[in-house]
Amino acid sequence: MKTKLMTFIFLLTLVLASFTDASARNLKQESSNQKKDRCNYSDDSSNFVVLSEAVPDVILEIRYYSTYNFVGDRIDGYEQPVALLTKPAAEALKKVSDELVSKGYRLKIFDAYRPQKAVTHFMNWALDANDTRMKEYFYPELEKKVLFPLGYIAEHSGHSRGSTVDLTLFDMKTEKEVDMGGTFDYFGKLSHPDFTGITSTQFSNRMLLRKVMTKHGFKPLTEEWWHFTLKNEPYPNTYFTFPVNTNSISSK
Repeated sequence: MKTKLMTFIFLLTLVLASFTDASARNLKQESSNQKKDRCNYSDDSSNFVVLSEAVPDVILEIRYYSTYNFVGDRIDGYEQPVALLTKPAAEALKKVSDELVSKGYRLKIFDAYRPQKAVTHFMNWALDANDTRMKEYFYPELEKKVLFPLGYIAEHSGHSRGSTVDLTLFDMKTEKEVDMGGTFDYFGKLSHPDFTGITSTQFSNRMLLRKVMTKHGFKPLTEEWWHFTLKNEPYPNTYFTFPVNTNSISSK
């Protein structure tokens, strides 16, 4: 009798666990669907600014306007080599810049606001298995087919919400970029801010950038030492569509 009771309890536990797992999967799927439902698109640039006007000390190297990026072409939506950002993010970045200038550095900007059509360009590129022109520079350790499943390429980007920036430090004394132990947009563990396979100086440089950015209201990304998003971003569920050019701002 005791054996039968134990068997019954064991089977009941399995059934309950099965229901629990199924419920968890359903909740996760529902959460994902709800997140998609809350996604809004807008071409309203009225709360955006030209970053070099809001933060005059920045240096610009807008990679997606050039062909030196992981795709190898100028990216759709980048019509001028300028950086745009929401006003709150630009105001916070001005405080970052002012502090770093006092320490002998300037901010070098690789990317800021990114229109949704640029993200779509990345998606289309990721689906073309034959285009690996820039593999040796940006993803030598990975096969292109894993970039989308691993999340390096996605259908939406925080950049399109207008309060995310990719940047590094520029040393005014040496007149060179600070050595971060890895390059912008490198897909791999080398780009993780806490990667330990670099020199202590390189790691300290990463931490200096991280410390000042977080001090002034930005949150870092665990996979990219150069990527920061304003914690209290004004448009957490809105993805903007206007192109990157100064007319997008001045015409509003």
